[in-house]
Amino acid sequence: MKLLYPIFLSSILLFFISCNQKVEEKKIEKPNIIWVMLEDISHDFECYGMPAVKTPTFNAMAEEGTIYYNCFGTASICSTNRSAMMVGAHQRLTNTHHHRSNREEPLSAPFKPFTYQLKKQGYTTILGHTNVRGKGRKIDVNFKHKAIGDWDKNFGLFDKYDEFTAEDQPFFAQIQLNVTHRGDWWDEVREASAHPVNPDDVQLPPEYADHPAIRLDWAKYLDQVEYADNEMQMLTDELKEKGMYDNTVIIVIGDNGRCNVKGKGYLFDAGSRIPLIIKWPEGYEHDEESRQIIASTDITATILDIAGVELPDYLTGQSFIDKNFDRKNVYSFRGLWDEIPEQSCSISNEEFRYIRNDKTDIPYDAHQGYLEWYRPAVHVMRGLHEKGELNDVQQKWFSKTKPAEELYNIKNDPFEVHNLAGNPEYRDVLKKMREEALAEDQRMTPVSSVFDPKPVPGLAPIRYVEEFHPEAYKRMQEGEEIGHKKYMKLYKDYLSKQNASTK
Repeated sequence: MKLLYPIFLSSILLFFISCNQKVEEKKIEKPNIIWVMLEDISHDFECYGMPAVKTPTFNAMAEEGTIYYNCFGTASICSTNRSAMMVGAHQRLTNTHHHRSNREEPLSAPFKPFTYQLKKQGYTTILGHTNVRGKGRKIDVNFKHKAIGDWDKNFGLFDKYDEFTAEDQPFFAQIQLNVTHRGDWWDEVREASAHPVNPDDVQLPPEYADHPAIRLDWAKYLDQVEYADNEMQMLTDELKEKGMYDNTVIIVIGDNGRCNVKGKGYLFDAGSRIPLIIKWPEGYEHDEESRQIIASTDITATILDIAGVELPDYLTGQSFIDKNFDRKNVYSFRGLWDEIPEQSCSISNEEFRYIRNDKTDIPYDAHQGYLEWYRPAVHVMRGLHEKGELNDVQQKWFSKTKPAEELYNIKNDPFEVHNLAGNPEYRDVLKKMREEALAEDQRMTPVSSVFDPKPVPGLAPIRYVEEFHPEAYKRMQEGEEIGHKKYMKLYKDYLSKQNASTK
């Protein structure tokens, strides 16, 4: 019996080791997934054909994986598009379509964040990364949530912060590269660059005046894109060092278009079309490039599909690795952004974009407080407009009203110069896309009418700078970013003194 006892224990031990090995083998059969989201970026990598910028890491990913040319956000503002992607359902349907609103309002049933489904499928969900700028932890969605926790208990979205390990497999990591977002760090990044982009080498779209300050601003933006490329290389190297690269899906996407003229916040191509590059694990069949129409919510559905999750019925996104995927268009919506109560929608397909502006009295250049800080090109062009020095294309931005409808052939007219809505030759196209927009309006009717926007200071800080720091204000009008953080602090100190003096 004494002889049999150790043999029995050994057998039991071998059994559990064998079971654990099977569990581990089964656990890592599913690919890891890393979702790298860049902020405020259009098709501005070298592999998309952007002149003057160098992005060797993104280029290599596009060459190894798939580069997608027709991915469009369901919104052109960060929090609304992020809300749609976090659920996989259009932001208008879930009543998350107004920027920085309803932050204390739980999602209506049956909607849930897609990380909830991934956790149920055995994935460790990770937010951010220790070594990227700002740790990459931005979530920014318009419903009640916490970064870390259990959704059923405290609305938690992720399991942990900043690091993926072998023990976490299979894992999903969402990492934000925030350097491309407008910020006071742009000059610092440029100064530290070994090869800052030469303003003389950039190619400006036709809606921009060719002015030294505008060229410099564009060059600084491309410096940020190159910085993000270096961060991507760091993440790729870490995966390889940890032996995880081959079994990891890497998805690179933007949250909305670049923050500039016709970009972020607008439904033009520069605001709606976002980059999408995917590096697939070994064994996944993929095309080198794709012109299939893809909505940002389709990324969410595809992640769930890769993870083996049965797709919830409430998704408006579809998995584009499904053989039956065949999206015809993308419906995008623009609602409130800070103090501007806009209401516009668009339909985008491979050839045309239709835009309906329900509030034609709100001009493109609405003098929105946030954008006053962060669009040097507009400040410069306003001055040129007053002098009558803009051409017909450039001065459209400063029209006092917007057309009720816009129609562009984005294949032949990628910069959307010629509005075809009044052209009789395109009457049928206009009618069809108008009807598609109206149908989507109905399909995406919000499930709730709650409306609780976050108060914003609007133009008050700008007026403060104009009155108390006129030299800085003059530099702003000449196309210099004078420092949002610095002057907002001065403005808040001023308000505090004003409040104290009235008590």
